[in-house]
Amino acid sequence: MGMTRLLILGGTGEAAALATAAQALPGFEVISSLAGRTQHPTQPQGTVRVGGFGGIEGLTAYLQQAQIHLLVDATHPFAAQISWHAAAAAQAVGIPHLRLVRPAWQPHSGDLWFNVATHQDAAAVVRAIAQRVFLTIGRQELAAYAGLGDRWFLMRMIDPPTAHTPIPPGVLVLERGPFTLAAETQLMRQHQIDAVVSKNSGGPATYAKVQAARALQLPVIMVQRPPMPDVSQVGTVEAAMDWLGCWAKLP
Repeated sequence: MGMTRLLILGGTGEAAALATAAQALPGFEVISSLAGRTQHPTQPQGTVRVGGFGGIEGLTAYLQQAQIHLLVDATHPFAAQISWHAAAAAQAVGIPHLRLVRPAWQPHSGDLWFNVATHQDAAAVVRAIAQRVFLTIGRQELAAYAGLGDRWFLMRMIDPPTAHTPIPPGVLVLERGPFTLAAETQLMRQHQIDAVVSKNSGGPATYAKVQAARALQLPVIMVQRPPMPDVSQVGTVEAAMDWLGCWAKLP
């Protein structure tokens, strides 16, 4: 029997952990694909390819040419385009497809959340309620807040924005999580933050900002996840390994 070739669409901690675990499955060859948007991504174990596929047609062609047997989409919860492309390509070539996505954060007692659908909606809420804002959305959506010139922003991201990206007034901080509750609380106090803007990415690495906002009784403008394809989905690496294990038992 030949090797089972698994393609993991990655870029997240869960994707890297799954690649490591799947490497130990007998008869599995693991290929991880990274979009290439992060300058210094966490390198998963196994074979790694970097860059886009060229839409649904390009991904479909890759699945066929590379003779991929199983596809796991473990991209970021907000990476909607590649998730839709993965669903369409897997269906086109007729291979099993799983989406591994960390559960979204849920509001707790003491949280003051403004749930919004888009960054434009978030910017409108900022205009209505805040003056000094902790903007923790990464670098790709900064332009949505650039028109708020009478507000001040503490903008944290892993990589700096690309040249000529419109950004709002304030300070850029380049850091990668995980972050602690004590550090996040101190940061918000130091900069006199009165509101936090966050994407509902889920996971423990950046959850401390939500806890700090709760402790300081600050509002959180929470951008909700985009619509995703209706496919088989799990929330943990362990559950994804169970799914792979089921296919490993088949000829």
